[in-house]
Amino acid sequence: MKWITRSHVHVDRVACPWLITRFIDSDAEFLFVPKSKVMEIAEKTGAIPFDTPGARLHHRGAQCTFDAIIEDYGLTDPALLRLARIINAADTDRLDADPLAAGFEAIAVGYSLRYPDDRQNIAGQFEVYDALYAWCRLDVAGTDS
Repeated sequence: MKWITRSHVHVDRVACPWLITRFIDSDAEFLFVPKSKVMEIAEKTGAIPFDTPGARLHHRGAQCTFDAIIEDYGLTDPALLRLARIINAADTDRLDADPLAAGFEAIAVGYSLRYPDDRQNIAGQFEVYDALYAWCRLDVAGTDS
């Protein structure tokens, strides 16, 4: 499947491709386009829009798009839900809602500065997400890291 979102990725627009690739569509293809073109190009290409105004998979009240995808796809993995709390806090500027959110926001900013190309950015950050997800598995199991 093709998925489409706004260019210049940040927390949610990195987290969602990671989530989609790891839990929904391992062969996903991602398009990153200007915000004003997402819905138009989605219609032309059949790509699934996310994290953009007008998309079904977008912020919903206090939920970020990562939360919306988890909800719509019925994902219930406790470690993934722990990760979602971190992503939500970092993406919705509620850095005090999770002790890891501020550090995660800093990592996202740092990657954006180092890798302005969206594909390079997410490729690098997927490693960070994989590591954080592994930590979340330990955290929900109550195991010391």
